Amino acid sequence: MTGKERFAKALRREKIEGHVPHFELVFFLTMEVLGKVHPSHRFYEQWNQMSHTEKKLQMEDMADCYIKIAEKYHHDAIFVHPNPWDLENVKWLLETIREKTGDQYFLLMHGDTTCGIPDGESMMEFTTQMYEEPEKILEQQKSWQENAFKTANALSKTGLLDGFALCSDYSFNVNPFFSPDIFGELIAPNLKETIDTYRKLGFYSIKHTDGNINPILDQIVACGPDALHSIDPQGGMSLTEVRQKYGDKICTIGNVNCGLLQTGTDEEAAADVRRTLKEGMANGYGYIFSTSNCVYTGLDLKRYEMMNQIWREEGIYR
Repeated sequence: MTGKERFAKALRREKIEGHVPHFELVFFLTMEVLGKVHPSHRFYEQWNQMSHTEKKLQMEDMADCYIKIAEKYHHDAIFVHPNPWDLENVKWLLETIREKTGDQYFLLMHGDTTCGIPDGESMMEFTTQMYEEPEKILEQQKSWQENAFKTANALSKTGLLDGFALCSDYSFNVNPFFSPDIFGELIAPNLKETIDTYRKLGFYSIKHTDGNINPILDQIVACGPDALHSIDPQGGMSLTEVRQKYGDKICTIGNVNCGLLQTGTDEEAAADVRRTLKEGMANGYGYIFSTSNCVYTGLDLKRYEMMNQIWREEGIYR
């Protein structure tokens, strides 16, 4: 069974044998592992000045970067971050990965069309709009949706892409940025329409958000994503509780505590990895192993490799 097949079966909450599927939203430590800058960190201001030969070499190198990380750490999926982002180059990168790997990996791209927590510079303006001019937020999301659907339609039935990761963050560690009422009015309708449209076009959807999402989790699940990513322990999220309540509706992904990977002792980090595997694999289906965020810039590579090794030795359905 290929990684793509294993990953898709987990998203459909079907029982599988062997290793529980594993991937990461992003693996930024490519310079340390491969001696290559991560594709997201590359700056291609002069892309259109390049010859076709140079562009092809760049595409090949970006594809190899994703593939070699997936091969080294036995990932079942690759979250591709196209660079540049225009449709022609998106398709070129996906085609290059497929040419090199066939259907070995489940390929994902960004595809969220909802607003997340605003940055500090726009926080006041956005918050005011939520209450005084909500139509502006709805219009912005509709614009994002139209662009996303154009891309999804162009990629549908090509065999290049399997799904979208919807990565707008909705919550802080304590509570959601959006109240349940505001979320239901401004965010959930767009989220559901996006997920429904992707599904009609043949794509899976994984909804990512960090933080404590318990007050809005019913609404997120009702929007119908195939999976929920993060289940952030630093936000007080319990993998066991989420799976007990929603495991018949949604696949769960993640929950390894990034805080402990970053600052805990080796023993604390290892114990948390084992806890996550035990809780996630309890029912024998519908779980994908990963950190509760990503392998981010600044994470100690040795900690991720410890986590990966434990998964290889113990993350097996028996």
